[in-house]
Amino acid sequence: MSSTPHHLAEEFPEYATLLRALRDRDGHFHRICGEYEEVNHTVHKAETDIEPCDDLRMIALRKKRMALKDEIFGMLTRAEPLADEIG
Repeated sequence: MSSTPHHLAEEFPEYATLLRALRDRDGHFHRICGEYEEVNHTVHKAETDIEPCDDLRMIALRKKRMALKDEIFGMLTRAEPLADEIG
């Protein structure tokens, strides 16, 4: 079990500039990233036994984190042509 936090900037370092730009421009993207960070923080606290939870809850949290991460990645790759305008 990994207790390393999965911050978006570390998960997608090649999209760091685009991540910041989309958070500023796109309300939905901003909300999804915020939700990812909340779930990720909850998972990290459970993994490090700061706030333990049962296995079923951990599985559900990890699935939710993965679904949010997939949605974020999809939005990043669709917006990649905008990266030229930004950077």
